[in-house]
Amino acid sequence: MSHNEVKTSLDPKTIETVKATVPVLAEHGEAITKRFYQLLFQNHPELKNIFNQTNQKRGRQPRALANTVYAAAQHIDQLEEIEPVVIQVAHKHRSLNIKPEQYPIVGENLLLAIKNTLGDQATDDIMSAWEKAYKVIAEVFIKVEQEMYHEVSHQTGGWTGFRNFKVTRKVQESDVITSFYLKPEDHGLLPAFNPGQYITVKAEIPGEPYTHLRQYSLSDAPGQDHFRISVKREDSVGHPEGVVSNFLHKQVEEGDVLPVSAPGGDFHLDTENDKPLVLISGGVGQTPIHSMLKTVVKKQPNRPVYYIHAATNDDVHALKQEVQHIAAESSQVKTFTCYSQPNKGDQSDYVGYITLDWLKECIPSSDCEIYFCGPEGFMKHLKPVLYELNVPSQQIHYEFFGPHVDL
Repeated sequence: MSHNEVKTSLDPKTIETVKATVPVLAEHGEAITKRFYQLLFQNHPELKNIFNQTNQKRGRQPRALANTVYAAAQHIDQLEEIEPVVIQVAHKHRSLNIKPEQYPIVGENLLLAIKNTLGDQATDDIMSAWEKAYKVIAEVFIKVEQEMYHEVSHQTGGWTGFRNFKVTRKVQESDVITSFYLKPEDHGLLPAFNPGQYITVKAEIPGEPYTHLRQYSLSDAPGQDHFRISVKREDSVGHPEGVVSNFLHKQVEEGDVLPVSAPGGDFHLDTENDKPLVLISGGVGQTPIHSMLKTVVKKQPNRPVYYIHAATNDDVHALKQEVQHIAAESSQVKTFTCYSQPNKGDQSDYVGYITLDWLKECIPSSDCEIYFCGPEGFMKHLKPVLYELNVPSQQIHYEFFGPHVDL
């Protein structure tokens, strides 16, 4: 990202005004973004086909947007500082097929929400400064996303938008997780992807007024003749989050067709690095981690791998046999399981939640690369534990399922 044009396109007064509103945004950030989504869907109901309504209801999307807007305002004179956030969000936008013409719609409703929420505090000067700042921020995102669209459409087997895939196999992996093997309906080539990346599935569910877009990590290694996603069925009773996972589990069968976007995402394994690799997953967070495991064994047969998986118990532990088979075939892989509530007769290496002492037993050295993924509670518990291992922070990589929130 080149930001010389960003620095010169905003005058010092605008920069000063926007930066001065950062404390106000911190205080009212979520109220502003909640109001923003109300206005957006009121004025443009068709956008409900794009935005994940579950994350709206749980407040995660407004929180994630508030964090991004807040970071951009804080660094409006040095937007290169938020490059990791821009790249992460741009991957999601490309995967969801967000278009440049949608940015002005977002800007208009965001400014209206700021004005609604701040009332008299939102002076003409503040509103004018924010209008200019939003245009600059939007230009940065649009530019990065256009590069991604170009890259994905020009790679072998790549495409933009949605391409129809046939479900060729449906395999129950545990009481709650089922794998779907997907092959292009057009019998064309599949693009290479980085282990850890995801695809977006467009679910057109009978009886639902809008389409639902969901991102699922690819759980198999690249270079196959199929994509595989392994989906956890979320309990739908009283919860909106189960809409798509229940549709996939209960209604989608072998032979059915699902529209899918090309793989994307900035959380992926670096196979150029040969430091010992530590892969840690909680629950269905194992899907991107599993793709990394299968890839490293194929591409880096001499790299030591420590694969640690945490689950409630054996009933919900998916892909277990597959991991055991990999470890039996590959002496480089050592596996460990941790069950928080084991059933009678379940066998695991540790019972409870992952602790620093147990991790020290599993991992021989703090000079390693760690990749971890799982539900929010698991991630919040694990991150401070990992930093206590004294692993340099640039060697710790993680992915959230859902909108990114601070750990």
